[in-house]
Amino acid sequence: MSSANQAPRANGDSFAHETPLVTGILLANLGTPDAPTPEALRRYLGEFLWDPRIVDLPRPLWWLILHGFILRVRPKRSAAAYREIWTEQGSPLMQISRQQAEGLGRVLRQRLSGPVVVELGMRYGNPSIASAMQRLREANARRVLVLPLYPQYSSSTTASTFDAVAEAVKSWRWVPELRFVNQYHDEAGYIEALAASIREAWAGREAPQKLLFSFHGTPRRFHTQGDPYFCHCHKTARLVADRLGLADDRWMVTFQSVFGREEWLKPYTIDTLRQLGKSGVKSVDVICPGFSADCLETIEEIGVENREAFEAAGGEHFHYIAALNDRDDHIEALASVVQRHMAGWPEAEPAWDAAGKKAEDEARQMRAKAQGANR
Repeated sequence: MSSANQAPRANGDSFAHETPLVTGILLANLGTPDAPTPEALRRYLGEFLWDPRIVDLPRPLWWLILHGFILRVRPKRSAAAYREIWTEQGSPLMQISRQQAEGLGRVLRQRLSGPVVVELGMRYGNPSIASAMQRLREANARRVLVLPLYPQYSSSTTASTFDAVAEAVKSWRWVPELRFVNQYHDEAGYIEALAASIREAWAGREAPQKLLFSFHGTPRRFHTQGDPYFCHCHKTARLVADRLGLADDRWMVTFQSVFGREEWLKPYTIDTLRQLGKSGVKSVDVICPGFSADCLETIEEIGVENREAFEAAGGEHFHYIAALNDRDDHIEALASVVQRHMAGWPEAEPAWDAAGKKAEDEARQMRAKAQGANR
């Protein structure tokens, strides 16, 4: 058979009408270097720090700073930190993100009647958002829901993911119907999963004097310019504290991972831990609700660097409460977010509804046949 007579393939470049449609879920996170080496970190940081959503200085000036100083110095230091947390499976963030994608797909296939495909894409590094969108395109996903794994909206994370998705599809002949989860900072399932993880961490031991909710920082001016991130972080912490019945003096909201000389959201986590240690607070737990998966910023920055700062200031008992990662209640919460945002799409119909309707249709067809035979 000549190629002219062959049916077109549903690979995104052409469309086969007989190929079933699916709903695609793009699960997106920040990203990770390919290896804990200076070369890999230079590539990763070069992409990350060149994003104007991350650093919005004038491009010529920032290019000189980035390539003239930062990418000459920082990759070696960052590579050493990554080597401390690297595993046989790669970076913890990548390993956990894959488990989250697999778990979400499994739960959605149980809940929903139609075919759903989940792909993982990283804003920086591999697998890229563009490659994930291409895989969904090849799977014939004409409806795509984008779920950035950032519970609290920020222009530097959530909006940057939107930029990458738009860039990925801007040259497509047939752009899929797109929906975008803006945030889920106050979703009941997410809040309860955080509260449950804290209860489990406190089971069998005395609760700490202070619980810190540490979120990744952003420049303070982002907040004054209208970014709701600061408010979302505080609401998440308040809802979890309410769920746990904590008095106001038992918990605090702080911000970590400060970069550059500009003022960022305060109070800073590491400064707060030093102050608590100096003031006589002996026990502190830290949880990072803005990180959906454990990574360098939680394992090394909080679990090592911030622990050492607290203990050097006089603190005695420091405990980092792990991110939600691929906990069952976290995956169920994400599935609920996805299911709600898919409302109205054919594949979003609950599985039990579809089964019931199929049985009803079959019964109706049998009645019609029976009536026809009796005429």
